[in-house]
Amino acid sequence: MTARDGAPKRLGRGLAALLGEPAATAPVRAPTGGDGDIRTVPITALEPSPFQPRSTIRQESLEELIASIRERGVLQPLLVRPHPSLPDRFQIVAGERRWRAAQAVPLHEVPVLVRRLDDREAAAAALVENLQRTDLDPIEEAEGLRRLIETHSITQDEAGRMIGKSRAHVANTLRLLGLPKPVQVHLREGRLTAGHARALLAAADPVPLAERVIAEGLSVRQTEALAASGSKPATSTRAEPARDPNLASLEQDLQDRLGLAVRITSAGKGGEVRIRYRTLDELDGLLALLMREP
Repeated sequence: MTARDGAPKRLGRGLAALLGEPAATAPVRAPTGGDGDIRTVPITALEPSPFQPRSTIRQESLEELIASIRERGVLQPLLVRPHPSLPDRFQIVAGERRWRAAQAVPLHEVPVLVRRLDDREAAAAALVENLQRTDLDPIEEAEGLRRLIETHSITQDEAGRMIGKSRAHVANTLRLLGLPKPVQVHLREGRLTAGHARALLAAADPVPLAERVIAEGLSVRQTEALAASGSKPATSTRAEPARDPNLASLEQDLQDRLGLAVRITSAGKGGEVRIRYRTLDELDGLLALLMREP
């Protein structure tokens, strides 16, 4: 199957669509050997997926899950696929936290749902599962999307359809990887929001501006204004001209739609719209959107 075939489109409806059934807890039944079986397998027969987008697991959330599994067992089967090269072994597509918590209890077996997924389907399913559970920070999501796109040679639009997100969302998320590492760390650890991070992309020097945003508790709008003005210090005597809130709102709408930085200036009855792109891929996406048949 080529990278542009239509089979993985079901992923856009979420993990339940990939499974072909609701994501609710299902009873464990005896294995029959076919694809889609829910069975119990030894914990030692499982290993994490190489496509896991989450880089860390919070210890406090793991402790809560350990306590829950110790009390009630593993209520929802792990989604796994047969190991590509090792017989009688499986790779975890969704449910690594449950697997680690079950080891800590300790349990010797866990229920699994077996699906024969290729690499692209497994990568998309792992990303969808984490996004649905809001387990990913913005940088983890961006890295997962980039890996999905680069490994399987698909477009941003295709990646968006696979995970149920717009192309603009995919483009905006990928842009976060262009931030300096210190800013990415702030974003990973929750000191900055994704909105702040997107505003910092327009700054000449995002690192000191990010520190100022955190120290002063600035809003996204304030961050956008500072980034556009060159991050002038708070002691500057030049007053920043007030922006038309309608234009600012329209700019944000266009940025969300296009996934690119947009600046609108007004002069009497006219004005101009500036759209900034950083890569040829972003330019190609913009041109395709503008030239699309109505």
